[in-house]
Amino acid sequence: MVNARKLVASRRAIGAVAAASVALTLAACSLTPGAHNSSPAATGPVSTAVPADQVTLRLAFCDGPDMTNALVQAFEKKYPQVKIVPQYTSFDDYVKSLKLTMTSDNAPDLAEYNAAMKDLSAGGLIADLTPYEAAYDWDKAFPKSALDELRIDKTGKLLGTGRLIAVPAGLSLVGVYYNRQLMSRAGISAVPTTMAEFEADLAKAKDAGLNPLSVGALDAGALHLWSAILNVDSDPARVRGWIDGQAGSTINTDAAMQATQAIADYAKKGYFPASANGTSENDSATAFSKGSSVFHVNGNWAAAQLDTAMKGNVGFFLMPPGNAGGSAVGNGYSVAYAVSSKTKHPEAATAFLDFLHSPEAAVIESAGGFLPPNAQAAPSTTGVKKDLSVANEHVVAADGLIPFPDFAAPAMLDALESGLQSVIAQRMSAKDFLDSLQTVWNAYHGS
Repeated sequence: MVNARKLVASRRAIGAVAAASVALTLAACSLTPGAHNSSPAATGPVSTAVPADQVTLRLAFCDGPDMTNALVQAFEKKYPQVKIVPQYTSFDDYVKSLKLTMTSDNAPDLAEYNAAMKDLSAGGLIADLTPYEAAYDWDKAFPKSALDELRIDKTGKLLGTGRLIAVPAGLSLVGVYYNRQLMSRAGISAVPTTMAEFEADLAKAKDAGLNPLSVGALDAGALHLWSAILNVDSDPARVRGWIDGQAGSTINTDAAMQATQAIADYAKKGYFPASANGTSENDSATAFSKGSSVFHVNGNWAAAQLDTAMKGNVGFFLMPPGNAGGSAVGNGYSVAYAVSSKTKHPEAATAFLDFLHSPEAAVIESAGGFLPPNAQAAPSTTGVKKDLSVANEHVVAADGLIPFPDFAAPAMLDALESGLQSVIAQRMSAKDFLDSLQTVWNAYHGS
């Protein structure tokens, strides 16, 4: 289960008249109140004026409850005439019920983006935010890489191009957390700068009688480890192409084979506990916070928990490249929100999305362990949160952010998680694992 996985001051005035708003073309299926057609219709103006009358919106979400609730409260303080009712659901239940929720007559006005929304977008149930992107200048307010992965073509299958269907709130990044004290006990004097050094450090930890890695393969833990290793020798554009659904893409590459074999080898060498397949990512992070291992691969969503539990004893680095000085690459995405095309209050809903890049929101997003889209407004950080911030700057500068691999197809998450469990248990070869992923990809995108 991939957790989720991104601010410039607001330019709006409460009750501003429509004449002061920016008028741009808008497909009727986008944000025409109550509309949910599957194809564009007549164009018309969009308004960036926050309604002056009392409005109530419902927001369905599954990640970062503390951050989401705080964002809602801050927005309501700024616009007291708009009330947002947050509706939290656990990740598993959210994904399972999302289509039913968004197709119902009682669909929420706002919903946290999930890959399952690709099909909903093709069916016209998710609003096209492109006109509002221009009206609010979101292309200048949010990182390009963050917005691009929230675009989708009219088929609902190809990501990275077409209509904008969500806006990021908190950026995410996956890397390696480390226990400073245990590193020292293992004789490791500095964070590794190459993949070879990292694997040598795993061996040192094992030789010192320590658990090198904590991995929660019951859900997304092994997936994050696998994709982090995959990035080491892969062409980022090629991996993005496979995840986004570009025609002719394949996961059957030498780099993917090496990454998969590395997972099998780590398990065989005892680099992570034999109980990994029965341990969740959250439980694995908790165990790491209590000193169970030297390293732990996870996303920034674990930073707040680890920082509180471990204080200055925890650090973070990106999975190192194959060669020293290589480009900074990491998996990440964002906690992002989409708007239902059925909403009766599009101006209020998009006003909340615009608020996500405000200075007020940046403070909240940072406190929640996420990386604010408005990096300039982000508060200064220390410790592991500073490590994350610096790593993110390097990834953005290198255009090295890669979406989570399960976004490649609706059934890909199950294939990745169950397949990696089999690889860890030595029940599936690296080739068979990759073949199984490509089969799922072909079934969805066509061979």
